[in-house]
Amino acid sequence: MLAQIISGRELAKQIIKNDLIPRVELLNKKSVQPKLIVVFVGEHPASQSYIRQKEKFATEAGVLSEVRRFPSTITEKELLEEIERINADNNIHGVIVQLPLPDHIDSTNIIESINPHKDVDGFTNANNLGLDTRESDLPPCTPQGIIRMLELSGVQINGKNAVVMGRSRIVGRPVKEMLMFRGAHVTVLHSQSTNEERMKALQNADILVVAVGKPEFLHGEDLKPGVVIIDVGIHRRENGTLCGDVHFDSAKEVASKISPVPGGVGPMTVVSLIENTIKAAEKL
Repeated sequence: MLAQIISGRELAKQIIKNDLIPRVELLNKKSVQPKLIVVFVGEHPASQSYIRQKEKFATEAGVLSEVRRFPSTITEKELLEEIERINADNNIHGVIVQLPLPDHIDSTNIIESINPHKDVDGFTNANNLGLDTRESDLPPCTPQGIIRMLELSGVQINGKNAVVMGRSRIVGRPVKEMLMFRGAHVTVLHSQSTNEERMKALQNADILVVAVGKPEFLHGEDLKPGVVIIDVGIHRRENGTLCGDVHFDSAKEVASKISPVPGGVGPMTVVSLIENTIKAAEKL
């Protein structure tokens, strides 16, 4: 068996062309121009790359995007004041604060200061915790992108055994809720899970979402034949190449479908961000 590759890049292109562009055109006819603000503090190199992709996808979909750059010396008070100005501007529909922030700034305070209706990353408690009651208007982008990858790839979720490795607030927990809402039987594995629990869950997994933050942590020999794998991790090897949390070469021999790194979850996260911006503009 050789796995089918789930290309996030290709799926993102389809979503922009078939879904997002028509929605923006409809908003333009109503004299509404969706606008996204990216707040970027400091000079984090990896963040520069993410921001470029966000700007690219926004332009392709017809969404205005603006990066507001601030030095790493900005105070928390000054950054909160900037968020307040953005919240008050009716011409801005979405705002994200690029993480990580400098150590002297409390990220939680900054994120929670964003108007939930403009929180297109889906990080505020109002949007993230709302998943428990299905009331989240703007769900977190990576989990949303993962679900779209599965659905657009023809993966049946309802009634299937899904395993989520990792329980972070940004990925693990929300993707668990989204899978359960769609009828999956979900098991969450984390750092406190025993080897026996991990082996049992992996041997029963029809769908596997891996977000453990450890390079090439999972190998093909650990997996149930035919499993669908979504790899959320991204790491840089010593030789400069990128890899995920899953050892791709061995896993693709066992899985039925697998997302690559890079080019898998990353583009789907960004396209979900742009979709949330459009959604926020539609709700005005």
